[in-house]
Amino acid sequence: MKTEFLIARRLKLGDNTQRKASPSIVVALAGIVLAIVIMILSIVIVMGFKSEIKHKIFALNPHLKVTNAALGIDDNITTVNGPEVFKAILADSALSPRVQSMCLMAEKPAILKTDNDFQATVYQAVDDGFDWSYIKSCLVEGRTPSYADTANVNEIVMSRIIADMLQLHLGDRVFTYFIDNKVKARRSVIVGIYASDFDNFDKIYIMGNLAALQSVNGWPSNVGNYVGVNLTSTDQLAEDSYQLYGSLAAATYDRGYNTLHRVTEIRQSNSAYFTWLDMLDMNVVIIIVLMVIVSAFTLISAMLMIVLERIRTIGLLKALGASNAYVRRIFIYLTLKLIVRAIIIGNVVGIGLALIQQHFHIVKLNADAYNMPYVPIQISVPALLLLNLGIIVVAYLTLLVPSHIIATIKPASTMKFE
Repeated sequence: MKTEFLIARRLKLGDNTQRKASPSIVVALAGIVLAIVIMILSIVIVMGFKSEIKHKIFALNPHLKVTNAALGIDDNITTVNGPEVFKAILADSALSPRVQSMCLMAEKPAILKTDNDFQATVYQAVDDGFDWSYIKSCLVEGRTPSYADTANVNEIVMSRIIADMLQLHLGDRVFTYFIDNKVKARRSVIVGIYASDFDNFDKIYIMGNLAALQSVNGWPSNVGNYVGVNLTSTDQLAEDSYQLYGSLAAATYDRGYNTLHRVTEIRQSNSAYFTWLDMLDMNVVIIIVLMVIVSAFTLISAMLMIVLERIRTIGLLKALGASNAYVRRIFIYLTLKLIVRAIIIGNVVGIGLALIQQHFHIVKLNADAYNMPYVPIQISVPALLLLNLGIIVVAYLTLLVPSHIIATIKPASTMKFE
């Protein structure tokens, strides 16, 4: 072990005549601890927020969407044949093992009408291959639509927001109007009310059986607006998108299908959300930079106070032949003791507060504004280890410049006889 490190371990943070650290050292320690707590909470909150929003987006939208390449001309022309797409996917031995679920889907603007009010909405219709697991986890009342009986094709689920707007309840029947070349009406029955706290979905969509929308549009039972494909992993969405496009193109060529398909991954169809989420990283970077600057100035002040309180020790070491570099390293190590202590306390407090929020959801949020009812937390061990390592490195580099003040201290002016 280096002797300067050994000496630094023996020295106390403060004057030897004091049993406790000086008030200036305590204030410096508190300031650095506070900065570390703020950095930890910023990281875990933003990671939690991004994780929750991404989870909602991926749960409420298909990971890959297969549409007709002529999309936008006419809903009744730009349809896709579900079984054709399903066969092409299942025939691809590289892609099919990564597919979790496939679903033929359709969407159409609609108006919900009660005796006293009405509400514009989008009717999202799905077949029996749809994964209802997330909607089921969000159900406030009731159940999801049944596909066991063709008599139940008019069953729908709607969000609590729309239900409250129209003063509707579980089991109520509501007229749903579809406006195309002429107005078509269906009497839907509400079998479920959900609350995903994702307002951009909850305020727009009601969900029901694909057969109902096929009846409205006069479609056969094998077509819809698009096929939604959910994957077991979203780590390589771009590659899977290209793979699926290639499989559909090959199937169209080999089997003589009349449809040219387009494949869109969820990051493309929801690009605004993902751009917004990526911008949150910049907020974390700004907070960390500001906290590092504050901590650096606090650390410099702390080191200067330690040097002033140990000025006689410096004179003694120099009188014994220690070089300026040797003494500088001693006081850098001594100040790093303060940093290590601050890191330990800061991590205990910061991670402790994060765990309390993660398990008890003490800090609430306005779900209408933030798309979730409480502050989300995601604790990433690698991210926290990297943060702590960065704090130590920055602290060491910060101490190199102020430690040069030791070179200006003369032994003759600091030592005296008792």
